[in-house]
Amino acid sequence: MTSGKAARLSASLAALADDKRRAVIRALLEQPRRAGDLAKAVALSPPALSRHLRILRRAGLVVEQGDDDDARARIYSVRAPGFTPLREWLDDVESYWTEQLEAFKAHAEGKRR
Repeated sequence: MTSGKAARLSASLAALADDKRRAVIRALLEQPRRAGDLAKAVALSPPALSRHLRILRRAGLVVEQGDDDDARARIYSVRAPGFTPLREWLDDVESYWTEQLEAFKAHAEGKRR
């Protein structure tokens, strides 16, 4: 894993380590939302939500866009490519355990014969 990918993975894991930030992600997976609506959906004060959104944006997991109808409003949504380093790492871990379990199965079945 390159140092850039490792840094992005670390940022993603650190951002997702907090249960409130995971709740923000879950709410945004349902639909993109304005900050006020998002704060209500996850039961956070606006200042607290702002801090969590800043961490999620820096980790590349959430994106902020302007609202065409109201230039002051910001709409937040999940940034799917931000999850790529995490998905790749999980795939590597799953592959490792799949190989280990297959080897154990072959060993266990070989001993029974």
